Amino acid sequence: MRDAIQQFLNKSRLKGDIQALQIEEVWEKVMGKTVARYTEKLQIYGDKLVITTNVAPLRQELLYQRDKIIQRVNEAMGKTVVREVEIR
Repeated sequence: MRDAIQQFLNKSRLKGDIQALQIEEVWEKVMGKTVARYTEKLQIYGDKLVITTNVAPLRQELLYQRDKIIQRVNEAMGKTVVREVEIR
């Protein structure tokens, strides 16, 4: 049963939404309270994490930390979920 559900999620559009929710749960722990507070939205498209914020200095800082974000999120998830980060 577990395998059938996993196969369904892998083929389904829900996979990205579920992964985004899982990342949101660990986002504050991974990036800190300040970043989490000013992050408006997290989305997953394939293996790309899209981070949305309206705070320009934070956007700039996140651009510099893309590699760290990928590493930290994947470590927190226990597997490679993110290979690319886009900041909006």
